[in-house]
Amino acid sequence: MPTSVDADTLFVSTQWLAEHLGAPDLVVFDASWHMPAAGRDARAEYLSGHIPGAVFFDIDAIADHSTDLPHMLPDAKIFSAEMGRLGFGSGMRAVIYDSVGLFSAPRLWWTLRVFGARDVSILAGGLPQWTSEGRPLEDGEAKRRPNVFAAHYDHSLVADAADVSKALAGGGQVMDARSAERFSGAAAEPRPGLRSGHMPGAINLPFGRLIENGRLKDASALDSEFRAAGVDPEKPVIASCGSGLTACILSLGLAGAGYRPAVVYDGSWSEWGGRADLPVVTSAV
Repeated sequence: MPTSVDADTLFVSTQWLAEHLGAPDLVVFDASWHMPAAGRDARAEYLSGHIPGAVFFDIDAIADHSTDLPHMLPDAKIFSAEMGRLGFGSGMRAVIYDSVGLFSAPRLWWTLRVFGARDVSILAGGLPQWTSEGRPLEDGEAKRRPNVFAAHYDHSLVADAADVSKALAGGGQVMDARSAERFSGAAAEPRPGLRSGHMPGAINLPFGRLIENGRLKDASALDSEFRAAGVDPEKPVIASCGSGLTACILSLGLAGAGYRPAVVYDGSWSEWGGRADLPVVTSAV
């Protein structure tokens, strides 16, 4: 079971970040990522304007390329090398943002925790909040001195298909962050070759229900959303989605509500929906 997270450290404000930019023990990450259908290039947008000193974390590039599943976690050795290249060392603090407000940043929040980083926060409101306040941006690639990060893979934060199957068979809670239409099977999956529908016994909680104006809802509202969906937030939860990205928003949401963050099924529907040996059901929206 994942360890508890202090809800008060999940986010930092734009004012806090502005006051701490340039601190030697702080690395700011732009972890922006967009669905292919959005027609946006996250790296190009980063190069055209990012928070001063922020380095770009490429969710698709820093991944396991031995599988055809999208942006799966790399092994600890690869992650250590990539973090060192980006100037992030063991014991340093990370602040993460994305260009939407709160969409892909939670994926890096979870990833860093999986590999042993503990001082990890997300910028409240993300890049939209920063720019709306007229704060400075810089273009081009930010350069940091290489560092040494010793990654240690925490298996308790990650679920695979066998873990999900076992949880469902034993009455465990598996949350699915996809839309109601995709969950029910009424809408086709955006990735080719995947079946439509959901895992038998899974609970649908579209990730957008936890977000308001580019920010995570407050603890009380989050608690209400989980319970309204049929989730008992005091019991263990596995979070899933299309490709393991928005599932991290559900995990973050549990932490924000004061509960243990969900374990994330890294393969998510990209794996489950593509494997003929795993059961899929459909239902009315």
